[in-house]
Amino acid sequence: MTAWTPAELADFDHADELSVASDRPDGTRRTEVTIWAVRVGDRAFVRSAHGPGNGWFHRASTAGTGHVRIGDIDRDVLFRSPEARIAPDVDRAYHAKYDRYGARIVGAVVGEDVVATTLELLPD
Repeated sequence: MTAWTPAELADFDHADELSVASDRPDGTRRTEVTIWAVRVGDRAFVRSAHGPGNGWFHRASTAGTGHVRIGDIDRDVLFRSPEARIAPDVDRAYHAKYDRYGARIVGAVVGEDVVATTLELLPD
C-alpha cells in the first residue's frame, strides 16, 4: 500500500466532489457515484449521507476495494472503517469544507449518527 502524495491530498482539499466505484466479486468495477470527500492530515475519508443502507456505501464497505477520481487523482483504493476516535476530526473537516452549503445539507454527513458510515480511502 502506498500513501497519498501532497498533490493528491491537495485535490481532496480543493475538489468538492469525488467519483467512487467499488469492485464486484468477479473483479469488474461498478458504476461510479459522486459523493463528498474530506482530508484529515494525510488521510482521506468519505461518508454516506443516507445511512449504512445507501447502495454505494454498502457495496464499498463489503467489497473493500474500488476506484476513486477527484481532481488529478484516478486511482485504485482500499475502503476501510477507520478508528472511532478520528470521527470528530472528520466532522470538523466536513464542516470546514462544506458548511457553505448550509446546515441541513452538511448535517447529513456529520455527527454521531454517521460515524458508522465513515470509510477511509487508502491508495492501493
